[in-house]
Amino acid sequence: MRIALVAGELSGDILGAAIVRSLKQRYPQAQIYGVTGPRMVAAGCETIASIDVLSVMGIAEVIPALPRLFRLRADLLRRFLQDRPDVVIGIDAPDFNLGLERRLRERGLRTVHVVSPSVWAWRQGRVKGIARSVDRMLCLFPFEPQFYAGHGVPADYIGHPLADELDDSVAPAEARAGLGLPPDGPVVAILPGSRGAELKYLGEPFAAAAALLARQHPGIRFVTPVAKPKLRQGLEQVIRSHAPDVPWTLVEGRSRECMRAADVVLLASGTATLECLLLGRPMVVAYRAAPFTAWLMLKAGLLKTRYVSLPNLLSAEPSVPELLQEAATPERLAAEVSRLLADGEPRRHQLGQFHAVRTELRRDAAGRAAEAIAGLLSA
Repeated sequence: MRIALVAGELSGDILGAAIVRSLKQRYPQAQIYGVTGPRMVAAGCETIASIDVLSVMGIAEVIPALPRLFRLRADLLRRFLQDRPDVVIGIDAPDFNLGLERRLRERGLRTVHVVSPSVWAWRQGRVKGIARSVDRMLCLFPFEPQFYAGHGVPADYIGHPLADELDDSVAPAEARAGLGLPPDGPVVAILPGSRGAELKYLGEPFAAAAALLARQHPGIRFVTPVAKPKLRQGLEQVIRSHAPDVPWTLVEGRSRECMRAADVVLLASGTATLECLLLGRPMVVAYRAAPFTAWLMLKAGLLKTRYVSLPNLLSAEPSVPELLQEAATPERLAAEVSRLLADGEPRRHQLGQFHAVRTELRRDAAGRAAEAIAGLLSA
C-alpha cells in the first residue's frame, strides 16, 4: 500500500505527523511519503519535498514564489500519477492542495483533504471546486459537515488537533514566572496580530486602550508576544507614542505563554482566538482592515456569518465582545477588558462557554482522521 501526503505550514506538519503515526498503526507495511515537515519525518514519513516550499503567505510573498509552486505541483502530479498511491491526503494549504487533488481525482486517484477552508464564512462558491477535488473532506469544526452535506461533499468531523494539545491547566502565576513577570497584579496580554497590516490598523487603538486601562487599574501590566522580529520596531514605536509610561513587556514569540500569563487577552481576530479559548483565558476580539476590504466583508455581504471570531462561532451562547472597524475605539476596548478583569458574570460566562467548546473539539483528531481514511481505503 502507498499513502501520499502533502502538508502545508507548521500546523500541517504537526497534524500530519499525528496522522502518519495513526496510519502506521493500521498499516505497518505501507509506504507513506510526500511533502513533509520535520515532525512528519520523525513520525516515519518519507520526504519527496519540504513543507517549507508551501509555507508562503501574503500576496507580496506568493507572487515571486509562483514559478516554484507551479513546478512543485507539476512534479507531484507526475510522481503520483506514476506511483498511483492508494490515497493522496492534502493537509491544509487549500490553494495549492485542492488544485492538485482535483487533477489527481480526475485521473482516478482517491483524494482526502484535511482542514476545510472557511467556505462556510466567505466565498462559498469555492465548494463547487471542492466537490470536484475530494472524495472526502475531514473537518476540524462540528458545524462544517452539515454545510458540505448541503453541497453533496462527503465530510467527517474529526475534532481539532489543538484541543488535543492545549488546556487550561497552567496557572497564570506559573506562566508569569516563566516570562519574568511579577506574580501579583492584573496582567493583560495584547496580541495585535502577526502581520504588518494588522499592526498598522490595530496598534494605535490597542496601545491607547492600554494607556486608559493603566489609569483605571493601578499596578496593571501588559505583555505582547512579538510574532516576527521585523514587527518589534513598529510595536515599540506605537507604545512610545500612545502608552509611553505603561509597564509593557515584549516577548519574542511565546504567544501561548503570554496568554497563559494573562487575566484577560485583547487580540486580533484569527487563529489565536481559538488558542486563547483552549487555554481558558477571557478575551476581547477586535479587527480593523482597509476601508474597502471592510466594506466588502461587512456591508457587501461577502462575509456569511454573524460573528467573525471562532469562539463565538463555536459557542452555544456567544460571549466574546467583537469590536470591528470604527467600533474598535480605545474607550470601548478598555471598557470591555475592564469588564472581564472583574470576577463577575461576563468572565464566568465566557469561561463556561470555552470549557464546553474545548470538550467538544477534543476528539483525537489524528486518530479519527486515520479512521476516516481507512474507511475510504476499504470502500
